[in-house]
Amino acid sequence: MPHDLADKVQKILETIPISFRGPGGAVAVLKDGELVAEKVWGYANLSTRTPITAETLMPICSITKQMTCALLHDLENNTPPEVAANGTFQEQMEIQLKEWLPASLTGSSGLTIRHLCDMQSGLRDYWAVSMICGAKPDQPFTIEGDGMKMISKFKTFHFQPGSEFSYSNVNFFVLARLIERITKQPLPKLLKERIFRPRNMTTAKLIPDTAKHPGDCLGYEGNEEYGFLPATNRIEWSGDAGVTASLNDMIAYEKDFDQRWKSKGQYYKTASATTYKDGNPASYSYGMGHLKIGGDDGVDTVGHAGALRGWRMQRRYVVKERMSVIVLFNSENLNPSKAISLIVKGALDLPEPPSTPAVEPVESWFGDFLDEDTQLNISVSKGDEGQIVVVYARDKENIRLVTPTQAKNDGNVASIEGDTLKIHRVNENRHLVAKRVQPEVLTDGSRLQGSYKCAELESTFVVEGRDNMLYGAFDGPLGQGPANLMKRLGENVWAWNCPRALDHTPPGDWTIVFTEKEGVISGVTIGCWLARRLEFVKV
Repeated sequence: MPHDLADKVQKILETIPISFRGPGGAVAVLKDGELVAEKVWGYANLSTRTPITAETLMPICSITKQMTCALLHDLENNTPPEVAANGTFQEQMEIQLKEWLPASLTGSSGLTIRHLCDMQSGLRDYWAVSMICGAKPDQPFTIEGDGMKMISKFKTFHFQPGSEFSYSNVNFFVLARLIERITKQPLPKLLKERIFRPRNMTTAKLIPDTAKHPGDCLGYEGNEEYGFLPATNRIEWSGDAGVTASLNDMIAYEKDFDQRWKSKGQYYKTASATTYKDGNPASYSYGMGHLKIGGDDGVDTVGHAGALRGWRMQRRYVVKERMSVIVLFNSENLNPSKAISLIVKGALDLPEPPSTPAVEPVESWFGDFLDEDTQLNISVSKGDEGQIVVVYARDKENIRLVTPTQAKNDGNVASIEGDTLKIHRVNENRHLVAKRVQPEVLTDGSRLQGSYKCAELESTFVVEGRDNMLYGAFDGPLGQGPANLMKRLGENVWAWNCPRALDHTPPGDWTIVFTEKEGVISGVTIGCWLARRLEFVKV
């Protein structure tokens, strides 16, 4: 490994702590499967002043998904004899999928195991749906009790399998449970024997209970201004997340990953980017996202982020340059994606995109718009010079204007014409056509009070309040949820605030669209980007 590259990368890593201020962190960079540089700093526990080291165990959360897929791949190619006696592993997974999920999801939908691996199933995310099934953000959530209960409620898709992308943890919850059913082995044991041990990940474990993480590292809520507080987690997850690992474990993982990707063997072919059923390219495959760093002329990468209350992490592999970057933060308000982008751009001397003259937006961009198909609200506001800010999938997205009525970034192509907003969500393979929500208000909102029942989820939405100050709460299979504030966007279009969730950052505001027939409120459509179009009838 050239010393100049190692020195250059180490200098970049030395800037990460001050650029991402928080309790602590751990980062590493590998090139051609060999460690180039690493940096650990800060505290695993602020109260005891226990330092973070390369051996400190942290939950890597959704990075687990690619390991679940790697396990599936290994079982398909190295099936235990007692399991192989019943047919190929792939065939058994497809059979179990049809037997395990409700018939309404498997009958004629064409749903396959591969749809689950690629986030193309059309199944709604169970962590999101839990919030409208009566869950409180800090309550326990068990796999055998609550997880199975949630799966049993799912009867419909929010799009047809194979047609789009939508992030859904339930895909990997199902994959893991089917693997356990077929092998008759618990997932932690299978991962240890088939993934961690062969890769020399000596301290990595799958720990389903987030309240029982090994080691002495804490995750933190809060920030430097208001202070850092230890995060409390009480959920169980296994397959969609659950692995705890040290920086050294992740370095070992990256060494193995580099060899598998470099060889272009069976795993590489299986996990490479795929397509939707219409032939359009898909950006998520086999538990990993495929994206560019550095814009259209940047570098192709493959990897995944992970998040839990108090934790943020990400691993990413730069394909052509064979460079791996690992970032682990024990603070939920730090952004590992930005850290990785900074490291990759600096290490590879990626140029900044050429500057172009700023375009002024027309005023018709700004406001709230309701997508006709998903019934989700899209908010558009003015951003930095030459940009608009769109909020659809929880986070703010900056989109650069190319003309006063057209805007584009890596994942969106948007246009405005009068009161109609169109956005092509490129990576999701979805076209949004949204009409402006007229802000005029004719009533005080009191007529919306009452209870609304969702037959599919067996959940009740309770609306109380008046004078345009309404509160919404959900009573359902997971209990009686807290009352949260509602915000009026238009006459019958509201947003239900969801500031906290069971797993980590909440799905964002839910769109609440009340149905009116002959002047009488008869129902409501409720959804967010992770769980769209759930129908509730007034009772």
